[in-house]
Amino acid sequence: MDYKKMQADKNTRTHNTNAIDAPTDNIYEALTIISKRAEQINDITREELHAKLQEFASSTESLEEIFENKEQIEVSKFYESLPKPTAMALQEWLEDRIYYRNEKNEEEK
Repeated sequence: MDYKKMQADKNTRTHNTNAIDAPTDNIYEALTIISKRAEQINDITREELHAKLQEFASSTESLEEIFENKEQIEVSKFYESLPKPTAMALQEWLEDRIYYRNEKNEEEK
């Protein structure tokens, strides 16, 4: 999934709780699933950012090199402009793109 092209909200917005808890019939369970997905998204983007910034790392940096590295600044600005992981996870949830399962319900069947 390309998180850079996701149409998640960049600002805080109120959502209908009935739409959020509709798949599980439990708002707490739905929020737990969304928060776990947000952690996954955050880990993926953090690793990606660190990998890209690692390309700019050098063992001997002078003060001038730190301020003149415009590519590194652009990469950082791009990742700062992405929607928050919670907004991306909520958008995926509302679009029914998150797979989840409840082990209790599976045992009862």
